[in-house]
Amino acid sequence: MTLSVPSVPHSTFGDQLTLQAPCPVALRHQVMPRYDRCMSPLTPDHVQEALDGYGLGLAVEHFNDTTFTSDDAARAIGCELGQIAKSMCVLVGGEPVLVVASGDKLLSEAKLAARFGVGRKKIKLANAETCVAVFGYPPGGVAPVAHRTAGFTILIDETLGRWDRIYAAAGTPHDNFALTFHQLATITGGEVVDCVK
Repeated sequence: MTLSVPSVPHSTFGDQLTLQAPCPVALRHQVMPRYDRCMSPLTPDHVQEALDGYGLGLAVEHFNDTTFTSDDAARAIGCELGQIAKSMCVLVGGEPVLVVASGDKLLSEAKLAARFGVGRKKIKLANAETCVAVFGYPPGGVAPVAHRTAGFTILIDETLGRWDRIYAAAGTPHDNFALTFHQLATITGGEVVDCVK
């Protein structure tokens, strides 16, 4: 299987990873890969290699305490709850979407539905198997970069912009990395939107 990471200028994973620019909107509707129960999640090393490709000096940090939830992460890191950039794997009409939102905010299904022109019942959180199959990571460790597949939409909660420094998951519920809001938008190629309550 070939892995893809959008927006990185060169390959850092050798034969394991093909790096490419984000797909145009017309190409974003792809068939989701079939989940293989033996499929292994990607690791913090994959995240770090992708981060290195951006040349921004971003570094994955391991925490002994869990960072599974936003509350857990804020406690372990020693920051405000709102500084946690939680990556939520969502299915919109069956299509994968990654929403990176502030840890102190709730996702607005109504705003997402309006953004994609679907009914609210078409907005669902992805299960753990889909998270690993599409995004590459289990819940609690989904990174905003270095995904197993490419071509899906990434949305960024505009309220994350109120912080000088934010913290995102890096592959496991014990690994995170610090960055700025601008850096998050740059490395993900995500669209900054109003998507929370």
